[in-house]
Amino acid sequence: MDPVHLMSAVHAVTEYWSPKVVGRVNDQYVKVAKLLGELVWHRHEDEDELFQVLRGRLRIQFEGGRETVLEAGEFCVVPRGVLHNPVAEEECWIVLIETVTTKHTGDVATPRSKSIEQQLT
Repeated sequence: MDPVHLMSAVHAVTEYWSPKVVGRVNDQYVKVAKLLGELVWHRHEDEDELFQVLRGRLRIQFEGGRETVLEAGEFCVVPRGVLHNPVAEEECWIVLIETVTTKHTGDVATPRSKSIEQQLT
């Protein structure tokens, strides 16, 4: 029941696109991450995913050419099954809220993909 300071937690992250678990609420992980560049087009068949921007700007591309841009203080929920690609043109700090079963890059494996074990350390 100790407080977590989100800005301090994300400040300690040293690698882009490497989420770190900082809390758990029932079957949801609360994660922080630093982003730069783009991740990969992917989807999570069974899980929704919440992106909240703490610092910077995040663009999330969706299949069909649609996209949304999140500024600091804003969040977006990507529904399960939706093909998406997060893009940060400049360094961006985020909070993710994801079901504990959510794979980092969903249905796509890349060298950037992080296992849940890697996200817990």
